[in-house]
Amino acid sequence: MAQIRVNQLTFYYDGSPENIFENVSFSIDTNWRLGFIGRNGKGKTTFLNLLMGKYAYRGSIDTTVTFDYFPYPVSEAQMQLPAAEFMEELKGGCESWRVICELTGLGEDAGVLYRPFQTLSPGERTKVLLAILFSEENDFLLIDEPTNHLDREARESVKQYLATKRGFLLVSHDRDLLDACTDHCLVLNRSGIEVQNGNFTTWWEEKERRDRFALAENEKHQKEIVKLKRAATRTSEWADRNERTKIGFDPIKEHDRFLDTRCYIGAKTKKMQSRVKQMEKRINREIEEREGLLQDLERPVDLKLVSLTHHKDPLVHMKEYRVRYEDAQVWVIRNLTLAIHKNERIALSGRNGCGKSTLLQMILQKSGYPGISMPVVEEGICETASGLVISYVGQDATGLKGDIATFCREHDLDLGLFCAILRQLDFDRGQFLENMEDYSEGQKKKILLAASLLTPAHLYIWDEPLNYIDVFSRMQLEKLLQEYQPTLLFVEHDVRFRETIATRTIELE
Repeated sequence: MAQIRVNQLTFYYDGSPENIFENVSFSIDTNWRLGFIGRNGKGKTTFLNLLMGKYAYRGSIDTTVTFDYFPYPVSEAQMQLPAAEFMEELKGGCESWRVICELTGLGEDAGVLYRPFQTLSPGERTKVLLAILFSEENDFLLIDEPTNHLDREARESVKQYLATKRGFLLVSHDRDLLDACTDHCLVLNRSGIEVQNGNFTTWWEEKERRDRFALAENEKHQKEIVKLKRAATRTSEWADRNERTKIGFDPIKEHDRFLDTRCYIGAKTKKMQSRVKQMEKRINREIEEREGLLQDLERPVDLKLVSLTHHKDPLVHMKEYRVRYEDAQVWVIRNLTLAIHKNERIALSGRNGCGKSTLLQMILQKSGYPGISMPVVEEGICETASGLVISYVGQDATGLKGDIATFCREHDLDLGLFCAILRQLDFDRGQFLENMEDYSEGQKKKILLAASLLTPAHLYIWDEPLNYIDVFSRMQLEKLLQEYQPTLLFVEHDVRFRETIATRTIELE
């Protein structure tokens, strides 16, 4: 057991107007199972790279342990080879028998080590790399979003495996995974980093209590400030009126007043002005006590959606539908009967490779969605309503380039409304001037989601929309879909999101 002590850590990227971290200090135990929580683009992966020594920084990070990082970069040449032949290049001193033991814990056969890495499914690749990562007991492991693009079964295997391990820092936005695998939280707040005992749900419940208390205290201080300001203004006006009576008076109306009365009036005015100064000090004290109360408060703005209403129902009709690729003999989709009705939110579920994305692509192609052309053989019925407008979010956001203004022109989007949605998804104004290729993966996915939300449609098709998306934005999207109830066909492996949103689940085999 050892400690990792971070003291006065400050870091910024060259050309960045603001520090990513500023005078951050905390301490963590290397025996903990830490979940790392925070908004997209706020520095989670950057912090992991700082621990790995990739960037120069001010302050200190003191520890006696060695760090290792997941996912390992696998080169094109290594993709052609079995993992058994290059795993020692990824982790020095890696022994095959230890990796095989870890694979057993992941519920995977050792045979995956001896097949070309590029032929493995996403789940098999993740399991192989995790087995290599955990094959050395003395390292402190930095695990960056291990379940992206994994199906339900692979996620469950990874979740159960990590629940048996210790000594890692896990970056994930999957609430189910964080609850099952972590016993402490490292939270990247707006004002710094905090460490808290417990899993995600424990932290979230505590955060909600703190937020409610902060809001109540803030409201109390606001009322006290308003009351003091009114009293100070009233007293100041009294003092001014009193001061003006020192010089000049009507001897008939004020026959009992003498010249030495000016001294009395002056003393009274001074006393009243002293009261005003005391009130101003109290006001400043109230303002100081109020400062910082809301600095870590997450106040997600409610998103809005304008969907179209089609005259026909169902919007999509399939009967005994089969699809296979032209160069393959196996049917990817077999004997599927499905009707998508208005205001349904249908989740497609099943293993990787069972045809979920293919089915989404075929519906897009049938509706005339631009840029979709699938070289397939079809049998059975697959019909879409005439004039069906679809808003689509795909898995891949890697092709985004250029600035936001260019993106809006190319996709015929209103720049002001688009930026407003991004602001609601926690983009900083300064990021609107950056090129999208410099965004984090979560921010790129938010670009695609914002474009979809801004596109009025009869049917929304989202293919794994939450990959890399932070917890707070996931909750925003859940609230949006529950409130506006658009017709939605989606693939998503986040258990909490699917259970909250889906009105029906279709299992593909």
